[in-house]
Amino acid sequence: LAKELKRVKDTHGNQAMYASSGWGSAGCFHSADGQLQRFFNCFGGFVRQVTNYSFGAATVILPRILGTMEPVVGQITSWPTIAQHTDLMILFGGMSPKNAQVNKDGVGAHDSPDWLKRVRDAGVEFVCVSPLRDDGGELNADWLPIRPSTDTAMMLGLMHTLVTEDLYDADFLSRYCVGFERFRDYVMGETDGVAKTADWASQITEIDALTIRTLARRMAAGRTMVAVSWSVQRADHGEQPYWMAATLAAMLGQIGLPGGGFGYGYGSSNGRGMPKMAMPSPKLPTGNNPVEAFIPVARVTDMLLNPGAKIDFNGQELTYPDIHLVYWCGGNAFHKQQDINKLLQGWRKPDTIVVHEPWWTAAARRADIVLPCTTTLERNDIGAVSSDRFWYAMRQAIPPVGEARTDHDIYAALAERLGFRDAFTEGRNEDAWLRHLYEETRQKLGELDMELPGFDRFWENGHFEFPIPEDPPVLFEKFREDPDANPLKTPSGKIEIFSETIDSFGYDDCLGHPAWFEPAEWLGSEKTKQHPLHLISNQPRTRLHSQLDVGVISRGSKISGREPVWINPQDAEARGILEGDVVRIFNDRGACLAGAFVTPEIRPGVVQLSTGSWYDPLDPSAAGSLDKHGNPNVLTMDKGTSKLAQSSIAQTALVEIEPYEGLVPEITVFAPPVTSRAT
Repeated sequence: LAKELKRVKDTHGNQAMYASSGWGSAGCFHSADGQLQRFFNCFGGFVRQVTNYSFGAATVILPRILGTMEPVVGQITSWPTIAQHTDLMILFGGMSPKNAQVNKDGVGAHDSPDWLKRVRDAGVEFVCVSPLRDDGGELNADWLPIRPSTDTAMMLGLMHTLVTEDLYDADFLSRYCVGFERFRDYVMGETDGVAKTADWASQITEIDALTIRTLARRMAAGRTMVAVSWSVQRADHGEQPYWMAATLAAMLGQIGLPGGGFGYGYGSSNGRGMPKMAMPSPKLPTGNNPVEAFIPVARVTDMLLNPGAKIDFNGQELTYPDIHLVYWCGGNAFHKQQDINKLLQGWRKPDTIVVHEPWWTAAARRADIVLPCTTTLERNDIGAVSSDRFWYAMRQAIPPVGEARTDHDIYAALAERLGFRDAFTEGRNEDAWLRHLYEETRQKLGELDMELPGFDRFWENGHFEFPIPEDPPVLFEKFREDPDANPLKTPSGKIEIFSETIDSFGYDDCLGHPAWFEPAEWLGSEKTKQHPLHLISNQPRTRLHSQLDVGVISRGSKISGREPVWINPQDAEARGILEGDVVRIFNDRGACLAGAFVTPEIRPGVVQLSTGSWYDPLDPSAAGSLDKHGNPNVLTMDKGTSKLAQSSIAQTALVEIEPYEGLVPEITVFAPPVTSRAT
């Protein structure tokens, strides 16, 4: 492997190597993406990825209109504040309780279910705007079963009502925002001849117009929190609902007030909305990457297939590099990338694919070199993340299995062969790194008057709990108190309802103000004649993404060994599908098998197949082969949200379903491939 890395570098340069990771590994030192970046930066750099699959569109649009990523990754208005001050909380995309089980880098404080119960019992009213009833959890929420990917249109219908009934806060819009007048012209139809009335929105969303108007009046009558899940922006034109939600909250005039305004990702992971202190956490330094080339992460297949092609991205023109080596550590492209059959074609282009894996995932089975790496149970680490109030000692439970090594030890051995071991390790082993990172961060916290025990005491105790702040912050509170002294980091210093910067890009799929764009595939499309069902691929209940799909808990949730697909009784009856049937889900991009779960908890015309079922094609050598196991990404579309963010649109997909005829094939993905040892 060291020879191959050197060959590619000497022959093609560092810009010919693409190194990628995925979900943040639990642990500050053995973080897969941190170790990977540190190694390749020491080696001279690599083609990197920007944005992410979780909220990629948000990472681009929010800095443009709000000057910060705080509303989606930082401290948003907390549950205690909402319980005390909020009258009504609108949940665009819902707030599924299953997502509170997970958090980037691990969960210490499992408080989210308790806080949601407290908020509900405090009398806060909830409206769940989602195709799935259970996205409202146990909040006693009013369910508005919206057509998928039409949240933006519904928000416009609400806004039109606020304008025509004079229910919006003109003073707030004048003092804290720019561009509302131009946006109002769009809402009223003065720019395009189409007034965005509640009736107009009803035709798109299939939510009754009176319901939309009544909801707008309720929102204006009390303290309202506008919440949008991460999932809503994982769709075609995903920038728009986030921009529109901020604008809707601005029209209500409650941004910066306790319990009002907006927030993104409530319920999308455990830490969102939890009261916590702002603090740094230990982090492995990764160094600097001298290679300038990068791609938006969801465009990886496009890059592999089209070296030299140009794409627009956030006001820039990018040129795809010619990749000869792909190095993947801590992720599975065949789980998170859309349109797997297209990815298979791109995966064959590079000279070499390298993967670190503890399991024989689809990515490992399709790699040239697989390096067996340890799990969190086979190494020591520190669990800490800024969205959780606990730090915890992750003590090694068992010795490494077989020939597995930690990612750090793998990279250290490679670095030694390539001549930069000292630069990579800095002379530290695992124990020395843990002590160094802990004590370094402990010193920083000491400067903030936060006292932590020394490393040995921390390790002996097993965890450290930070105090819950007595007065948790309110999102944009200081900006509201004094916008001149606390301006936003936007060109105007204000909330940009109209962005001159975005407008100057001249994009036809992302204008200078938030707008409704018809998705590439949706239930209002002509494409429903062939594929009449909208596929929702949400997070699973019994695993984290695709991790441990091989385990007994995940496998115990399957139907006839396949991933369950939720289908409404009307749609099931029309297709002759019964509970427990093995069904074939298909469109022009691919097909998979799943087990039918018939339920009224999903609206008619929509089906739900969770992500993370390990890809198991009937013929592994052929792109387009039937996936036997139920991976939704054989059905999803590989297209960017827009020229602005170029992010994932996993929630934009139409399909059809039919009972599977014939002998149901055996699931083989959990059996290791046949291997032989060289002599």
